[in-house]
Amino acid sequence: MPSRVLIVDDEPEIGRLLGLILRGAGFEVAAVEGGQAALAHLAASATDLVLLDVIMPELDGFETLRRIRETPATATVPVLMLTANAGAADRTRAESLGADDFIAKPFDPADVVERVRARLGA
Repeated sequence: MPSRVLIVDDEPEIGRLLGLILRGAGFEVAAVEGGQAALAHLAASATDLVLLDVIMPELDGFETLRRIRETPATATVPVLMLTANAGAADRTRAESLGADDFIAKPFDPADVVERVRARLGA
């Protein structure tokens, strides 16, 4: 059974692109637009890894990550943060909240696949 990856990005085109890349690498993919939708998806569906955008309206990636980590059912799900703002402060904040990795946009498709596989042990 393929590993299940949830893509969370408020830009639908980024979600579609990441979905194509990860499906091509053999992963099962779901994509949602925003933190609230991500939390709802995680509560309803088994997920092995989350690719989470940082900058989103309403519920940003940092707050979404905090809520993922405080929920027992999702506390250990690997979360890879995606952002166009790859500054040291954002990276430090993401790590302090429990992010497993940090990927800067624009991203290299092969690098995304490699990092997802590494976190899933695939």
